[in-house]
Amino acid sequence: MKHQTIDMRRLFLSLCAVMCGMLPLMAQQKSLHQLQQDFVDRRFGMFIHFNMPTFCNQDWPDPETPVERFAPTRLDCRQWAQAAKSARMAYGCLTTKHHSGFCIWDTKTTDYNVMNSPLKRDVVREYADAFRQAGLDVYFYYSILDTHHGLRPHLITPKHIEMVKAQLTELLSNYGEIKALIIDGWDAPWSRISYDDVPFEDIYRLVKTLQPDCLVMDLNAAKYPREALFYTDIKSYEQGAGQKISTSENRLPALACLPLQSSWFWKTSFPTDQLKSPETLVREMIEPYGDAHCTFILNVAPNREGLMDQNALDALKEIGRLWTRTGHVADVPEAEAPIVSTNLAKNRPSRGSWSDDYAIYDFANDDDFNSCWNANREVETPWWSVQLGHEMPLNMVVITDRNADRLQRYRIEVEHGGRWVAVFEGAAPTSERVKIHRFPTTFGSQVRLTVLECKGTASIAEVGVYCEPR
Repeated sequence: MKHQTIDMRRLFLSLCAVMCGMLPLMAQQKSLHQLQQDFVDRRFGMFIHFNMPTFCNQDWPDPETPVERFAPTRLDCRQWAQAAKSARMAYGCLTTKHHSGFCIWDTKTTDYNVMNSPLKRDVVREYADAFRQAGLDVYFYYSILDTHHGLRPHLITPKHIEMVKAQLTELLSNYGEIKALIIDGWDAPWSRISYDDVPFEDIYRLVKTLQPDCLVMDLNAAKYPREALFYTDIKSYEQGAGQKISTSENRLPALACLPLQSSWFWKTSFPTDQLKSPETLVREMIEPYGDAHCTFILNVAPNREGLMDQNALDALKEIGRLWTRTGHVADVPEAEAPIVSTNLAKNRPSRGSWSDDYAIYDFANDDDFNSCWNANREVETPWWSVQLGHEMPLNMVVITDRNADRLQRYRIEVEHGGRWVAVFEGAAPTSERVKIHRFPTTFGSQVRLTVLECKGTASIAEVGVYCEPR
């Protein structure tokens, strides 16, 4: 009887351990689609670029700028929150760390932080408390690119990745519920830090483990097609960088951002500068974007005192007067799950049938959606294949067509044990450029695409091969 009691205790402890491991998963109350709908229904929020660049008159200051430079004298995050409320905004998003690496929270990961500045106050905490008390949701912005700590192309080490994970763990563990995390400086043409250098899936899993309902969005629309959620829960467009959302064609939950002033961080001319027109912002962005499943986030830069300038406050009040269509506008179509894992085909050796001119096989897996492999028009049944190096688990192939409906019918095969096995054959599942094919996990060393019917000649921008978490 004594042994039975001990066994029961062990069983109970084992079950507790299992349940504790499941807690992050169990805590999620909503599906990703519901979270995306909630996000879009918030319609309008405040981006707050406030960090070391505020005190340097440049958005990209010297990464060795001393901590003493960060010295706001009248910081009041409650003023920011009330300004957001006056514009009928529903949330805020603060730059916890920008590209020059200065952390404006009480971090244990680096001395380059606000607690060593003259302010010696946790700005992230004061912001989160002020916005929650005003009934506004709390978002964070975080930059992967970090020039102060040397986290930049060709220099990234395992210690850098551990620092990123530790900083995100602090931000998502110590400041209450964070509804969304906007990530920047990652796999964009200008940052040149890939999702292999800093593995996206690892970071994505970490965020979802810490806060399952936190939406992860990367500002990567400069690179990835608008028709699918590549490495983001929300399609994100930086309007000032030429990333324009199509209000007539967008079908994905989206974010568009733009500064009220002439740039993201405060400049000495801002108090007297002409700002963007409140009427134009409402008529051309807030309202039409909401109709197109997109929330609009307007950046308002606090000054060196830590307050928003009067002209910005006046503009926000005018926006609040002009804009009254808050809340739910339209149901967001349910999208394919985000692509989060490594592209196993990227830059691997490829082969194929006769190509047209210079547009040979490797243009279809060069990680560039603007280049294409073009089949020669004299080939009746074009084909393309990629060698993965060795057999590995696969469960998804993503084909990005050059044009929306060029590919009509095709076959996808995986080579396993020297034999080709079809995982798809038939009509393209969508007329969109990006065609996602998920299938039961199988092992393969090569993947082959055979074009069976096409409008004009086959032209493939990218073929991605993945083993996605399920």
